[in-house]
Amino acid sequence: MKILFLANYGMGLYNFRKELLEELIQQGNEVYISLPNDEYVPKLKSLGCHFVETKLDRRGTNPLKDSKLLLQYIRLNKQIKPNLVLTYTIKPNVYGGVACRVTHTPYITNITGLGTSLENKSIIQRITMFLYKIGLKKASCLFFQNDTNLTFFMNNQITKNKTRLVPGSGVNIYHHSFTKYPEDEKNIRFLFIGRMMKAKGIDELLQAASMIRQKYPHTHFDLVGGCEEDYHQRLTDLHHSGVITYHGQQQDIQPFIKQSHATILPSHHEGTANVLLESASAGRPVLASRVPGCKETFDEGISGLGFEVKNVDSLVDTIEKFINMPHVQKRTMGIAGREKMEQQYDRKIVINAYLDEINQVVRRGQYEFV
Repeated sequence: MKILFLANYGMGLYNFRKELLEELIQQGNEVYISLPNDEYVPKLKSLGCHFVETKLDRRGTNPLKDSKLLLQYIRLNKQIKPNLVLTYTIKPNVYGGVACRVTHTPYITNITGLGTSLENKSIIQRITMFLYKIGLKKASCLFFQNDTNLTFFMNNQITKNKTRLVPGSGVNIYHHSFTKYPEDEKNIRFLFIGRMMKAKGIDELLQAASMIRQKYPHTHFDLVGGCEEDYHQRLTDLHHSGVITYHGQQQDIQPFIKQSHATILPSHHEGTANVLLESASAGRPVLASRVPGCKETFDEGISGLGFEVKNVDSLVDTIEKFINMPHVQKRTMGIAGREKMEQQYDRKIVINAYLDEINQVVRRGQYEFV
């Protein structure tokens, strides 16, 4: 079989879908990936994937550019003639879905989160819902990463297709193995991993870090991730003043998780927060906003602590609560988080769900799939 993946960037495809790609290739399928060229493409090609570059503006709303993306996907389907297409994130989901309808190609869609365009009531929300209805209409199955997103799509009648709930992208519990909790009880290190952008709660985090550092000078805030919005100068200033340590984009986040006491994610919305899964898998407590995609990844007071979204005071109170916990309780929370990942979020659960749906598509199309 020929299986085509449509995505918006290489990091997500490599970090969160690598095991699925490897499984499909190992079973003798030709796997094609279509996305913008970036530093992760060589890694994806080394797995055995065939790469086709697609020009895609992840955050743009230019209708002309988006129409060009649709035409690219249609041409791609006609050239490759895939037996099945798998799509991720909003633009590949919408325009890839339309392209599959035009070319009569079976496709499976993964809703990785609502995103800002669907979170807030506006003309953009109505347009996005309309586009989704067109793009998802003939999907063989829609994967959702949390129940709230699934309910939103159903309540707004965006889709009537078959749906399936999976634990996000899951986490590779062997790659993100349990690591010994830091012994230093005094110098507490908090870690943020993510894009430096408003929707990730970076404004609230920077304010909270400034307030906490004044009261608890032995705390440290490590920030890891690329800067997608205009935060560079602010991050630089806070870095030089000692409020935070900004490490920029990193290929390997495991050393940062290993030295941390807890991971903080004040995100405004998520599908399922992979950084929380990876941190918990390594045995680290998580502090996260109580929003869909975050709140499901921890058990309150057992493996993590929640706070109100977009609320600096709530975030500060939660950080203080964690700081003042006994060291043994912090370590115990990390162990509980690891157990939760093993039981509920093992990536094998997600891979098996995909293989099951792919086999159903195969049976309907009478393809032979091992």
